[in-house]
Amino acid sequence: MQVGKKIWAIAEGYIPGWSHGPAPVLTSHEAACILNAGDKEANISLTIYFADRPPAGPYRIQVAAERTLHLRFNDLSDPEKIPVETPYSSLLISDVPVVIQFTRLDSRQEANALVTTIAYAE
Repeated sequence: MQVGKKIWAIAEGYIPGWSHGPAPVLTSHEAACILNAGDKEANISLTIYFADRPPAGPYRIQVAAERTLHLRFNDLSDPEKIPVETPYSSLLISDVPVVIQFTRLDSRQEANALVTTIAYAE
């Protein structure tokens, strides 16, 4: 099944600098939830854009055929870690169609906040 698009943008990005609650479950984080419903592995290039410095990346991500991946931006380290408390945007380009949903868990307070939205597809 071919569902999705090859180019996805997430304009809003910000990893909170601290968390309230046990790690890793309640660690403040952002994630790209990627669905590859197709029959071929997805090879995805992720670039991070900032307001005051050159982009970071590309980060290389693979999602097996007919699988999903919840990619925590906090866990990215190659070619560099994404700085916390720094606004950013991201662009994901895949060689096969995928679906991408954005999620943020903000646990800086005891009353946690979760936001999720579908990314912009081209």
